[in-house]
Amino acid sequence: MAIPVIDFSKLNGDERAKTLAEIANACEEWGFFQLVNNGIAEELLERVKKVSSEFYKVEREENFKNSKVVNLLNESGDEKLEKVDWEDVITLTDDNVSEWSYQTSGFEETMKEFRYKLKILAEKIMEVMDENLGLPKGYMKKAFNGEGGENNAFFGTKLCHYPPCPNPEKVTGLRAHTDAGGVILLLQDDEVGGLQVLKDGEWIDVQPLKNTIVINTGDQIEVLSNGRYKSAWHRVLSTIDGNRLSIASFYNPSLNATIAPAPQLVNETNEEMDQTYPKFVFGDYISVYVQQKFLPKEPRFQAVRAV
Repeated sequence: MAIPVIDFSKLNGDERAKTLAEIANACEEWGFFQLVNNGIAEELLERVKKVSSEFYKVEREENFKNSKVVNLLNESGDEKLEKVDWEDVITLTDDNVSEWSYQTSGFEETMKEFRYKLKILAEKIMEVMDENLGLPKGYMKKAFNGEGGENNAFFGTKLCHYPPCPNPEKVTGLRAHTDAGGVILLLQDDEVGGLQVLKDGEWIDVQPLKNTIVINTGDQIEVLSNGRYKSAWHRVLSTIDGNRLSIASFYNPSLNATIAPAPQLVNETNEEMDQTYPKFVFGDYISVYVQQKFLPKEPRFQAVRAV
């Protein structure tokens, strides 16, 4: 098995219906798919990878060598490390843009341009999901923005590196989890693998494909779709060679947005029985998620129901 690879450009041609169906099937059966011809110029993607690799070498590599996870692994003996991840990560958001005082030439400009393009792509994907689910155009975007206006939704980017690990059997790159938010867009390493998605009880590799954007759906898409589009469990394995690049961007609801199954997708004849997913404020869900990220997701929905 391999996760679906979809040509996003075909939405604009004679194969639109087929492409819509492919995306719907990927959302329903996998919660993961790869987009080729995604509208982001290859020149920009190459530039992003270049400045990100330079950034790690110049500004992060030495710190990682002295990090907590490296020290724990060195001291662990035969013990497997269960509660740490073999990754180096920074988060970029519009709110912390003033802190982007990085030494790497071109880093700030390139990442701002990339994030701008990704946000447009995320909103296009949500419009496709609206259409496939029979929802009004812009439904998901409006739900994510909440009551405060058009640009309240959160858009953040995690720039991660998974350096070579001397004992990959003793620590994972990133432990298995589902994502808390909405639509996740990933630019992953061209060569070094490690990302896996859980499908029918089996871990499936998300194969590196040059200059594709990997899409996965988070917990809030599962709720809005009333379970039609499940958030998928995924993890990153550490490897003994290769420094895996991973740039994941998250289009999430505003913290004050109220999230609930779309009324059009709730069984009106038996509404009480059909309410598997509660109505909640996303900020309350995040408070639960940060405590339970690596645990089963169903109790998170039940916990936030009681908030």
